[in-house]
Amino acid sequence: MATVLAPPAHAAPADDIRINEVVTTGSVNDSIELYNKGTAAVDLSGWILRDDDNGSRYTIASGTSLTPGAFRAFDVHKAFGLGSDDEARLYLPDGTTLVDSFGWSSHSDPSWSRCPDGTGAFGAAPVTLGAANSCGGGGVSPQAWPGGGSVATADATNVFGDDLSGLYQEGGVMWGAQNSGRLWRLVRDGSGGWKPDTTGGWTSGKALHFPGGSGTPDSEGVTLTGAGSAGGAYVASERNGDASGTSRLSVLSYTVSGTGTSLTAAKEWNLTSDLPSVGSNLGLEGITWVPDSSLTGAGFKDASTGAAYDPSRYGSHTGGVFFVGVEGTGMVYGYVLQDSGAYTRVASVSSGMDGVMELQWEPQASRLWVVCDDTCHGQHRTLRVNSSGVFAMTAVYNRPSGMPDLNNEGFSVSGSDECVSGSKPVYWADDSNDSGHALRRGTITC
Repeated sequence: MATVLAPPAHAAPADDIRINEVVTTGSVNDSIELYNKGTAAVDLSGWILRDDDNGSRYTIASGTSLTPGAFRAFDVHKAFGLGSDDEARLYLPDGTTLVDSFGWSSHSDPSWSRCPDGTGAFGAAPVTLGAANSCGGGGVSPQAWPGGGSVATADATNVFGDDLSGLYQEGGVMWGAQNSGRLWRLVRDGSGGWKPDTTGGWTSGKALHFPGGSGTPDSEGVTLTGAGSAGGAYVASERNGDASGTSRLSVLSYTVSGTGTSLTAAKEWNLTSDLPSVGSNLGLEGITWVPDSSLTGAGFKDASTGAAYDPSRYGSHTGGVFFVGVEGTGMVYGYVLQDSGAYTRVASVSSGMDGVMELQWEPQASRLWVVCDDTCHGQHRTLRVNSSGVFAMTAVYNRPSGMPDLNNEGFSVSGSDECVSGSKPVYWADDSNDSGHALRRGTITC
């Protein structure tokens, strides 16, 4: 049973910093999250994290601070391991003044989390490192799929094989990301499905490379900005397939107007150091882009400042925020990716699911779709910006009744122009190519 060990009393603001979440096992390396429950920023430079061994020591880097209401997770596994019967302790830089501590007698399953954040008791909860803890699951019960129950194949037999993952529909074109480092441009096949474009070098998809022309991105998701494909395709990758044992959580931009059979990234935003550590095959799976206008209109709050999101503070960027989903933690993160190559995390959201495989922004409904594969039995969730300015869950949907429990890692929603009699098409990409088909279609209400 988890126990909270009371810290000694001492003066604020140090007393406002609390151990808020601990992960000891699973898809995330040993991690300890800190939270600032106070009203002033606190400089954490030189503060020390330990387990139950006084000889262990993880020193927080110089220049690290925590603003009011902010969360910060620290991967401590290279300094010490967190065992099944252990303790997490936080000290001031003197190494003797204890700020906070938490002890447990069994491994996290999957996380030990305070509820409410910073003040409550610890209990088992989903992993939400770097974001508010998931306390009680949001009170949203699963409901039936919001459309027809029937599902049909949407490709010819054995066109793509395994590993077709992210999808993004651009009118009469469907973009598909394949894990083997390949991007597809698909066109309609005349019977409600999709087939490879045979023009412009797209017949077998185009091989993807990192900037400079090297490597093979493990491409898991794809999205476009408001400029459409003319503004480039943005691909989420979790590693370099040529060094598959090492995480490389990146967003890559590609110019897709050429006629060659391969594409070299024009830019890479490598987010690895800014995110909690996960296994090399448990990283970025989904990506979608949300316009700045949609966010400001909804009163979205910038988590990096604690104030209303102001796009002008970030200079030249794509006119929106990229949201990426992490498979290993079920977390969703929002980033402003600047044209300079800099990036800023402006949101950290728990999906409440064991994994995130796809993200899709549906502008007509101003909602963010978060999709899980057979890990969560094909569950879909929708999120909207709430009155507090953060993305919060609005609905949980079971997969369509006619959909087997497949390894669906891609999901795409048609635009309002395809709405007929109150329904419009949606599409899934089956990473396992079950029964020789990687694409399937269904419907949702408009």
